[in-house]
Amino acid sequence: MKILVCISKTPDTTAKIAFSDNNTKFATDGVQWIINPYDEWYSLVRAIEIKEADPATVLHLVNVGGADSEPIIRKALALGGDEAIRINLEAGDAFCIASQIAAVAKEGGYDLILTGKETIDYNGSSIGGMVAELLNIPYISHALKLTLDGNEVSCVREIEGGEETDKVTLPVLVSCQKGMAEQRIPNMRGIMGARTKPLKVLEPIAVDALTQIVSYDLPPAKEGVKLIPADQPEELVRLLREEAKVI
Repeated sequence: MKILVCISKTPDTTAKIAFSDNNTKFATDGVQWIINPYDEWYSLVRAIEIKEADPATVLHLVNVGGADSEPIIRKALALGGDEAIRINLEAGDAFCIASQIAAVAKEGGYDLILTGKETIDYNGSSIGGMVAELLNIPYISHALKLTLDGNEVSCVREIEGGEETDKVTLPVLVSCQKGMAEQRIPNMRGIMGARTKPLKVLEPIAVDALTQIVSYDLPPAKEGVKLIPADQPEELVRLLREEAKVI
């Protein structure tokens, strides 16, 4: 079996968010970059578990980004990937990113493609579906569990009021969320071995972007809390109706 795991670079959750160039670009100065947690903790670790159960499995990683993505790719390799592919294109338009990943996946002939359910910076949750459509393969989103039985994949995913189980034959693309696997930390052997694992750099295919970022805005600052005495419920109702306008 050949597995491809999509890896993206995101700012650390403690990073201070700021914008530059008249609020049209994310200010990267001083930002600590990490592997997108949904990619690392769930899709990558589940792929590693599958490889551990069947050592003949080939596990590749793919990232769309510049050279500054290589440290996080090496960390992913330290966790357990066999080799990585970096497509030399600064991540931007979702369709462009999906097109680059789909081109690599088509060339590699992968049986199982895994992504995180979304990235923690843009929360777009769109790449997986686009890649599956471009490859014309089934897509299961927001999976909690994934099991393999020969050529069949079974996934459990959350739905409103419960869970559903989906079964499909390979090839398939699955986006993963919390519950899929448990977070791992690279050990020293993995860190040392990652230095010599192949990391191929490919030039991007020509794709026209479908979207562009016009501007960024920070959420408005939170206002102070109003405390209403317990013996004045009518004042609470008035504020909810006239100021908060929620009733």
